[in-house]
Amino acid sequence: MRGHIRERSPGHWAIILDLNDSTGPRRRKWHSFKGTKREAQKECARLIAAMSAGTYIVPSKATLAAYLEIWLADIRSRVSPKTHLRYSELARKNIVPLLGDTLLKDLQPAAISHAYARLLESGHRRGGGLSAGTVRHVHRLLKQALAQAVRWGGDWAINRNPCDAVKPPKAAQAKMQVYDVTQTVDLLEAIRGARLFPSVLLAVLCGLRRGEIAALQWGQVDLNAGSISIVQSAEQTKTTVRYKEPKTGRARTVALSPMIVEELRAHRLRQAEELLRLGIRPTDETFVVSREDGLPLQPQTLTHEWKRLVAKTGLPRIRLHDLRHSHATAMLATGVHPKIASERLGHSKVGITLDLYSHVLPGMQEDAVAKVDAAMQAARNKRDTKR
Repeated sequence: MRGHIRERSPGHWAIILDLNDSTGPRRRKWHSFKGTKREAQKECARLIAAMSAGTYIVPSKATLAAYLEIWLADIRSRVSPKTHLRYSELARKNIVPLLGDTLLKDLQPAAISHAYARLLESGHRRGGGLSAGTVRHVHRLLKQALAQAVRWGGDWAINRNPCDAVKPPKAAQAKMQVYDVTQTVDLLEAIRGARLFPSVLLAVLCGLRRGEIAALQWGQVDLNAGSISIVQSAEQTKTTVRYKEPKTGRARTVALSPMIVEELRAHRLRQAEELLRLGIRPTDETFVVSREDGLPLQPQTLTHEWKRLVAKTGLPRIRLHDLRHSHATAMLATGVHPKIASERLGHSKVGITLDLYSHVLPGMQEDAVAKVDAAMQAARNKRDTKR
């Protein structure tokens, strides 16, 4: 394997590599290089060594924008439609405008880092910058896409992932907003009779996710046993709603308190009367949370209705998802074991529960220490009595 350099202009060099063997026709590969003659010679030697070792990658003229479209098409079958939509938005609206014209082989860590800084400063379409959390999502997406280019080889190949040398901005953890027990009672009394009442009940007293509430059918509710089975979740995109497995991919059973059972029985009776007036017979496939005609409510509709409803209560305006956080916080604060809380919430690991609700743990530790201390004192008193 041979190669040599040729000066094109001061500081600009052509590196010419001979690709042919001794018997075949002459084939060459040209590289452009900017630097000193010594640096050009070193780069020539590196490329020759790479070719000899079989690690040489043909430079591609593909831009990052073109590559991302190929990658998005490839990954479509391996992620949910909602995830793919999110990936597409991040790539086309945030990455491509800043880095899309860059050749894939020329993408440098410094350029990526500069792009992140611009997104933080002025990346929002309505003015202002994106949050650090969103830019971290952009970083994860770009890193994942470029890692695939490294693995693919061929025309899209790069021999390193430039994102490995880039640190995304640190996102400040938002303070969790929840309702305490008193506020939860006030909430339920304030919205009793509202169409959204069953949804709020399932969120704040059972810890269900929005998609799980929207997908729940009466066939999955056993009021006699006092339990519901979470076997699917509703996922909404711009064009449709589809029903899929729960977030962790596993079904779970959530126990219901007598109060919740009573409320759901009353709701089911009211819903049945409403549907029968329209000539619709309720079945096990009827959705627990539905419109007047029995059709399911969309997840985004639940969010919009919640915002409208909570604004009338006088309570702090928290997100619908924060009702789930309220339930989790109440469980842990009253001494429910984190493992039980994790299973009820549908977390894949108990560590997720502990990380999300670490603000509750200091009080739990104090309570645990007090109980251990009381047990030790009782044992000491018992021993002294025997003496």
